[in-house]
Amino acid sequence: MNKHASATWQGDLKQGTGTISTESGALSASPYGFNTRFEDKPGTNPEELIGAAHAGCFSMAFSMLLGEEGFTPDLIDTKATVTLDKVDDGFAVTAVHLVMRAKIPTIDQAAFDTIAGKAKAGCPISKLLKADITLDATLV
Repeated sequence: MNKHASATWQGDLKQGTGTISTESGALSASPYGFNTRFEDKPGTNPEELIGAAHAGCFSMAFSMLLGEEGFTPDLIDTKATVTLDKVDDGFAVTAVHLVMRAKIPTIDQAAFDTIAGKAKAGCPISKLLKADITLDATLV
């Protein structure tokens, strides 16, 4: 299975601009640039997209693992904070912190914690990243 996305860029690093698109159409020429990455201007950036991908991937992996154990979630809400740090050779994503709240009838805390840990380690985006990945999981 292959999924496709593309980016275009024009100009130098600080004044240049680009767009990001996905084959599915979820993103269509979404603007990005130095100012959306480092200056909190409107538009997207690679780290935000990694966070969205990681939150979505984790939520789906958690739902799958819950199902394998006979649980059906009413709600899984995951947020990802991606940390971009200056390192010796430039910049690197050094951490991703996932915060997940879930409403799952009949599950106990021990099973919830075990399944959440497996989802954090096993989702494909977690496996992709070299960053330190942490998780705060709350059963509501």
